[in-house]
Amino acid sequence: MLWGKNPILKRSPDVTKSVLTKSEQLLRIDDHDFSMRPSFGGPAIPVGVDVQVESLDTISEVDMDFTMTLYLRHYWKDERLSFQSTNNLSMTFDGRLVKKIWVPDMFFVHSKRSFIHDTTTDNVMLRVHPDGKVLYSLRVTVTAMCNMDFSRFPLDTQSCSLEIESYAYTDEDLMLYWMKGNDSLKTDERISLSQFLIQKFHTTTKLAFYSSTGWYNRLYITFTLRRHIFFFLLQTYFPATLMVMLSWVSFWIDRRAVPARVPLGITTVLTMSTIITGVNASMPRVSYIKAVDIYLWVSFVFVFLSVLEYAAVNYLSTVQERKERKMRDKLPCTCGPSHPQPMRMDPSYSEGDLNTGSYGMPGNGDRQERIIVHLALGDRRPTSRRKGSRGYVSMWIDTHAIDKYSRVIFPGAYILFNIIYWSIYC
Repeated sequence: MLWGKNPILKRSPDVTKSVLTKSEQLLRIDDHDFSMRPSFGGPAIPVGVDVQVESLDTISEVDMDFTMTLYLRHYWKDERLSFQSTNNLSMTFDGRLVKKIWVPDMFFVHSKRSFIHDTTTDNVMLRVHPDGKVLYSLRVTVTAMCNMDFSRFPLDTQSCSLEIESYAYTDEDLMLYWMKGNDSLKTDERISLSQFLIQKFHTTTKLAFYSSTGWYNRLYITFTLRRHIFFFLLQTYFPATLMVMLSWVSFWIDRRAVPARVPLGITTVLTMSTIITGVNASMPRVSYIKAVDIYLWVSFVFVFLSVLEYAAVNYLSTVQERKERKMRDKLPCTCGPSHPQPMRMDPSYSEGDLNTGSYGMPGNGDRQERIIVHLALGDRRPTSRRKGSRGYVSMWIDTHAIDKYSRVIFPGAYILFNIIYWSIYC
């Protein structure tokens, strides 16, 4: 019954069409040529713009772009669309009338993809006032390029811009400007990103020059992003630091425990390689060094040097054992009665050390490992002894001290590196 009594709600396929036709007659659409801009041949038509940012969807470091959804509104005056109104009320239309009148030909500079939302219908609105003032609004999602500098990544701050410009009309035909200056840009307070803190939005206006067509007004929406560091502390910096500290454990392990020290060194080196690979996999292949690269590669060098330190200790220990064996073979035999050769040992060696053949290799590992062997050469003349012409062969190799020094030098150097690194980049 409601549909039959209310003519406005009467279901007829021609209702919408007849309303649109009456609106076109009221605006005298057919009486004017809307293929040309208002005041064609005269001064440039001013077109004000304001933007409301609905969401900042994604920031991609790999592709160096960002995706933003916004409401883009244009304001201008077209006297051809003025109409008589007794109550001075405006008329609002959807996107179907837009195709029949002149609208500014805006486009996004450096955009990769963009589209006007069309659910449930085209998200386009046209509002015409009796004096010919026009408001043209549309909801757009755009993916645009952002030139990022990763030299301080992940302690970086990025600045990206969305640029709006007329495609066909130079500044002699169309003058773009922000409707209310910096107040022309509105943002939703709920906008947030997982990796970034949005510090500020601001607007600017510049002129762009093309050699073949001329000068164009260009509007900029610039926003500054500061990266959250906590995620990278947990995923990159803390694991790398722990691997370096783990490599220092080998300095407290006995040098003769090869099965313990070698796998520990190899494990830390491979783990650092995995961390470096994982970080670079999510980053563009830039040709300069990033801040995280400096930290990871210096940490990798510390881990690698701890492996080389054990290699040096093991090599020197092997050399020492060989020399000990040679010296042992050169010692004269004192069991025979004929012409015994005197042998004098350093006072720091006990008789037990000589009898057991350990030659200064204590079992507790805390004493210095050295061997000083003095072999008296065979000349027994008293004058030669008085003149001190006795020959000596001395050898002193302290492999255990290398580990002792490494326990202090490695942590101290790494702490100094961290102080310098964080003071520069923070």
